[in-house]
Amino acid sequence: MKMSFIKTIEEKGIEALSLIAAVAIWQIVADRVVHNKFLLPSFYDVIISFFAIVKSGLIFTDILTSLLHFSIGIVAAFVIGIPLGISMGWFKKADRAIDPIIEILRPIPPLAWIPFAIVWFGLTHQAAGFVVFVGMIFPIVINTYTGFKNIPKVYVEAAKVLGCTQNIDLIRFIAIPSAMPSIVAGIRVAMGVGWMCLVAAEMFGVSNRGLGYQIWHNYYLHRMDFVLVYMLLLGFVGLLIDRFFRYYVDAKLLRWKAGTVI
Repeated sequence: MKMSFIKTIEEKGIEALSLIAAVAIWQIVADRVVHNKFLLPSFYDVIISFFAIVKSGLIFTDILTSLLHFSIGIVAAFVIGIPLGISMGWFKKADRAIDPIIEILRPIPPLAWIPFAIVWFGLTHQAAGFVVFVGMIFPIVINTYTGFKNIPKVYVEAAKVLGCTQNIDLIRFIAIPSAMPSIVAGIRVAMGVGWMCLVAAEMFGVSNRGLGYQIWHNYYLHRMDFVLVYMLLLGFVGLLIDRFFRYYVDAKLLRWKAGTVI
């Protein structure tokens, strides 16, 4: 127990030292080398700007707006992507019918859909959510499909011998639990892609609020310290979303697949 505690302290200490070193280098380079707040604001400038944003209250509005856009996209991707991947992975006819459409649409960059998002939805939350949806759906579909295609046939045959013969029962009790690690991996990849699409959508006019919008708005005002604040906020919020998802999934859904951690 004591050795484990000491090891934990050492690990946290290394993480803290690396962050402190990075901040110190950033401050020194900004103050002593660059000497230009527009090219590279210092850490001190960013902290001052951060407190100014907090005091104005805009930070909370922008974070909540971006989370709303992200939520719209991820819910739509779940509702459409997972059943689509299940259908393609379980039914051969569905795979043959849907796969060509997926392969044609998948290479199109999500940002190419921004003009249609604006035309279809206007400058609304739904428009930004649609761009996020386009970025997220394909990783979810492909990983769900792959998880279902890789289900060991012996599992299905054993279930049929035990009386589980209906497709709906086989999918529910055999296929989904077996494919869950692949589905979860696809969701994590999709969340990263969706978060990037969210920023791009907000930056390029789909929304007039949000963290991505504020980056572009403050760039036009030449307030690069505020730009850096919103960039860092994007990183921290994205990290929190990923950590929360991993904690919930690992603790609840994938407890049986702990793996080996060295």
